Amino acid sequence: MKRQMAEPVQGGPVPELIAAAEQSLPQQRDALARARAFAEPFIASETLDTGENTLEHADAVAAILKSMGGSQAMQAASYLVYACPHLNKPQEVIAKAFGESYAALAIETTALVRVQRQARSAEDSLKPVDDPKVQTENVRKMLLAFSRDLRVVMLRLASRLQTLRWHAARKVPAPPSVAREALHIFAPLSNRLGIWQVKWEMEDLAFRFLEPDTYKQVARLLDEKRAEREAYVEQLRLRLQAELKSQGVSAQVQGRPKHIYSIVKKMRGKALDFAEVFDVRALRVIVPDVRDCYAALSWVHQKYEAIPSEFDDYIARPKPNGYQSLHTVVRDEAGRPIEIQIRTHAMHDHAEHGVAAHWAYKEAGSKGYSGVSAAGEYDAKIAVLRQLLAWERDLAGASEGLFEDRIYVLTPNAAIVELPQGATPVDFAYTVHTNLGHRCRGARVDGAMVPLNTPLQNGQTVEIVATKEGGPSRDWLNADLGFLASHRAKAKVRAWFNEQVRHETIARGRELVEKLLQREGRTSLNHNDLAAQLGFKSPDDLFFVVGKDEYSLRNIETLLHPPEAPLPQDEYLLLKKARPADRSPKGGVLVVGVDSLMTQLARCCKPAPPDDIAGFVTRGKGVSIHRTDCSNFREMAARNAERVIEVEWGRSKADAGAVYPVDVAVEAADRQGLLRDISEVFAKEKMNVIGVQTQSVRGTAWMTFTVEITDSARLARVLGLVREVGGVRTARRR
Repeated sequence: MKRQMAEPVQGGPVPELIAAAEQSLPQQRDALARARAFAEPFIASETLDTGENTLEHADAVAAILKSMGGSQAMQAASYLVYACPHLNKPQEVIAKAFGESYAALAIETTALVRVQRQARSAEDSLKPVDDPKVQTENVRKMLLAFSRDLRVVMLRLASRLQTLRWHAARKVPAPPSVAREALHIFAPLSNRLGIWQVKWEMEDLAFRFLEPDTYKQVARLLDEKRAEREAYVEQLRLRLQAELKSQGVSAQVQGRPKHIYSIVKKMRGKALDFAEVFDVRALRVIVPDVRDCYAALSWVHQKYEAIPSEFDDYIARPKPNGYQSLHTVVRDEAGRPIEIQIRTHAMHDHAEHGVAAHWAYKEAGSKGYSGVSAAGEYDAKIAVLRQLLAWERDLAGASEGLFEDRIYVLTPNAAIVELPQGATPVDFAYTVHTNLGHRCRGARVDGAMVPLNTPLQNGQTVEIVATKEGGPSRDWLNADLGFLASHRAKAKVRAWFNEQVRHETIARGRELVEKLLQREGRTSLNHNDLAAQLGFKSPDDLFFVVGKDEYSLRNIETLLHPPEAPLPQDEYLLLKKARPADRSPKGGVLVVGVDSLMTQLARCCKPAPPDDIAGFVTRGKGVSIHRTDCSNFREMAARNAERVIEVEWGRSKADAGAVYPVDVAVEAADRQGLLRDISEVFAKEKMNVIGVQTQSVRGTAWMTFTVEITDSARLARVLGLVREVGGVRTARRR
């Protein structure tokens, strides 16, 4: 059976760190053999998408892990990763058979495979893997996976190295996306972690597939005078070792392997011919201690002509990943360049086996090499993560302006948190959890207390000091004080204060409604029922709009006092009876202000001449006069059509000076002097303002003016003048 399967993932830190982590886990007896036996039925007859048999690939990955110092548990995981796609519940099944640690590693690795397959597919959209933006995004995803389980990187590197080896052995070119990802992502990762054997091999194999002609040309140049060059280097090696011994320096001198990709990089970077590349002839000197390093360097510089520009002291100034050595280039009697590296046994072990190897050496002291703390597994994990963070920043810096707005910091548990550039401990707290942000009162950065508006730096460890309860400070929203850089954190702080305002508004609305119910003797009325009858989803929604003065209590009064039952027929007929001609110009038509029957203008719509009006007969309060477009009137008329009566405005001389109150609603952009400017319009038009309500929210002002008018037709012209006031968006009669 041949089945296309996702290429498995790889990744994780270094052997000593992994071994330390796994010591704290339940030991699995014969885990490697059991894992292989568990996975074999699933993967023995299937192939990866590269064409390689899956079981053979897993065997090779386990062997590579063993050569890199990986434990049996790590090797066992290489089989479990490939079994995952065949299991319905992989985490549950693997955890039951092997333990939670194995299950977590397999799941994290499988998930990372998918992420990186997506990154490789970017080439299909004309975004190659060596695009700095794509690279950095890929690294970013890897960082998040590494922060959960550092063993992932070892699996990831071993699997990719085996894929390249398989293609090389069969002389079948690897897919360009796979080779480019190896060269631009995995090889730099190996370098950053100090796993140089993997780095060099992966670089040469990937370069062989990407630029086969250049690779063959340099390989041919190396082969042309190999015997002569090797004889010369061996002669030089023996001479150097003997002369150092005569100087009292016990040195082990070795020839250095030649890596084609590094030679090509030097030729291109420095515009050199092949003959001018220094490390074509190279030696490595390994001595007992640091004092011997400098003694050996002094002797080499006495015997040979040094090239000052090619000297590097990585002992005094270690590389970020902890690498230490002395590098110098000298010329022999014939003027040929020779590169010589000088280091201690501990430095050499670190250089060969990875970034964490030096933690095993007690002579390094409590701070270890390169100032890295060696206090335990947590410090080791932090050190590796910081190397990965530095790698991401180096990669982002390859293209100016890319990802300069982002930093990574660490939690006390060594999880990575992504933040915007300039972020503070408060931003960090809100990113971890909203409630932690609200309760944040202090912060420790790398163990030292700092002010909450301190800008964080890439790779720092942040710990929040929080109260059990509480809320944010309004100072945090003051941009000049610099407490927040994250838009998301700012939004969470604003939301908290908005919620407090909402609570206060709801409390005010609740108080108003409960006072009304108390006046009406209806305190037993269920608030949920009241809200539902008024069209609100909950009582709080009702209280909120009442508290904001956006919903009139009159609507509740209307609900509590629905229109009365129809009048008796004989009483209703009296209203329809024709009035004397001198009192009612139209038979059966009530004339507002003229007829003897009591009338009142409805407060809900506040009619004024010459509005179209209609009357509604009430019990004991006469006839209520409404505008015909009044929603309350239409609702009452629909329920009790027999109580509607035709009315019209009176025309007697007594009505000539009558005024009517109406409400005018204005929406405008809030500004200084807005209320004054609108009031002046009414004053100039000789309209008396008897009431004003204003509210401003987020720069928008809502105003309600109650003005007295003699007729509504004139009001329309005045509203036109109000709309011309600066900032006014709408002005209308309510």
